[in-house]
Amino acid sequence: MNNSLIIDKKFYWELFKSTFLISAFTVGGGFVIIPLLKAKYVDHYKWMSDKEALDLVSVAQSAPVNAAIIIGYRLAGYTGAAVTLLATVLPPLITLTAISYFYDAFAHNYYVQILLRGMQCGATALILDVGINLLQKELQKKLLLP
Repeated sequence: MNNSLIIDKKFYWELFKSTFLISAFTVGGGFVIIPLLKAKYVDHYKWMSDKEALDLVSVAQSAPVNAAIIIGYRLAGYTGAAVTLLATVLPPLITLTAISYFYDAFAHNYYVQILLRGMQCGATALILDVGINLLQKELQKKLLLP
C-alpha cells in the first residue's frame, strides 16, 4: 500500500475524531466552538496558526457554514470539508435520535433539567472567556481605536 495513502488515512481519521469530539461536547454553537477549535487544531496538532484559525472562524461567522467545515476545507480541500461536515453532524444527530426515542423520560427528569442548566452556564463561561482573551490580545497589540 502507498505510504502517502496511509498518512492521509491517519490524517483524515485524526481530523474526523477531533472534530467529532468537539461537536459532541460543544453546547451553544457559534462562539463556543472557537476555543475548542483553537485548542485542538492550533495548540495540539499545530495544523495552523492563531491568525489563520481566527481568520477562518471570522469567515465562518459571516456565512451559514460551521467553522470546522471551513477549517477542514483549508486543511484538506473538499475531502477535509466532507470529513469535518460528517464529524460535525453525527454527534447532534445521534443525541437527538436518542432523546427523541426517550423523550418522555428526558422531558420530565429533574436531573436532566439541572444538567441542561449547567450546560448553559458552561457555554456562557466559554463565550466570555473567548471575548476576554480576544480583548486582551487586542489591548496587548494596542490596536484599539481611541
